[in-house]
Amino acid sequence: MRVDLFDFDLPAENIALRPASPRDSARILLVPGDGAMEDRIVRDLPSLLRAGDVLVFNDTRVIPAQLEGMRGEARIGATLHKRLGLRQWQAFLRNAKRVRDGDRIDFGAGVTAIAGPRDEDGGVTLDFEGEEPVEILLERAGRMPLPPYIASKRTTDERDRSDYQTMFAREDGAVAAPTAALHFTPDLTVALAQAGVLTETLTLHVGAGTFLPVKADDTDDHRMHAEWGRIDQDTADRLNAARAAGGRIIAVGTTSLRLLESATGEDGVIRPFADETRIFITPGYRFRAIDGLMTNFHLPKSTLFMLVSALMGRDRMQQVYAHAIATGYRFYSYGDSSLLLPQG
Repeated sequence: MRVDLFDFDLPAENIALRPASPRDSARILLVPGDGAMEDRIVRDLPSLLRAGDVLVFNDTRVIPAQLEGMRGEARIGATLHKRLGLRQWQAFLRNAKRVRDGDRIDFGAGVTAIAGPRDEDGGVTLDFEGEEPVEILLERAGRMPLPPYIASKRTTDERDRSDYQTMFAREDGAVAAPTAALHFTPDLTVALAQAGVLTETLTLHVGAGTFLPVKADDTDDHRMHAEWGRIDQDTADRLNAARAAGGRIIAVGTTSLRLLESATGEDGVIRPFADETRIFITPGYRFRAIDGLMTNFHLPKSTLFMLVSALMGRDRMQQVYAHAIATGYRFYSYGDSSLLLPQG
């Protein structure tokens, strides 16, 4: 399909630069497969779902994966996006033309790395020197990797260390937050449990490739970035049992959705999974694992807007986004949310 079919105009004032406070006071647009949309708030979720439904969260934890350093006189920016080994990461570099294989980059605070060859996704391998775990080095020298549409408008600060982390974050490795889950609070999860809504977690380490634009003119020519994820046997069994009992599987975020779909066979059975996935979901895809999706509002011509268009229909999602823009919904990572229920 032509990528320009997924374009729309978004006013700059609709882009959120800070999250709602409290988190569950954010707006949420209820979108059934047919019928009218409803403007609600996230705190209304217990009344929007049914007893027996399962919300599936991503428990990945964002690491401070952005570094600023020097290679000689050249200033180099690095965003880590994939762990290769104990001290080795793939990274996207800013000013990458000034870095060659074997160059040392000094990121300050005693953190240095040797640049290796370029990879097929356009990144560079970085081998960190010394004996300390890379996670400790990042806590000392790194910044939270806010998306470009936020970082270009304001400086990353200490608030982002907590704001850009979900309450479910446990497994270190993401360089972007699973932002749909940023709206949840302990009080909201208690209210959901009291309403009979179940919760499960899986792990997908979101990569920096999620921010890369689609440069191809046709979706067939786009190469999706790889991300590592895991669903264990017990979680898969509980999800299959909940669905067999009539509950709906509601992915909280496109990251959870993509991992669930990667782990599910043509028979609709969710299986254990521990591997990379490059799943690219566009209109025409037949969903096997999920019955709904809670997700924030995405960029024009992005793979994520293509995904929600596959779930609800492209024309429907253009209408949804037009309504969201006209009524002042806040977009992107720190923005408001939507609940997409194709079967109502």
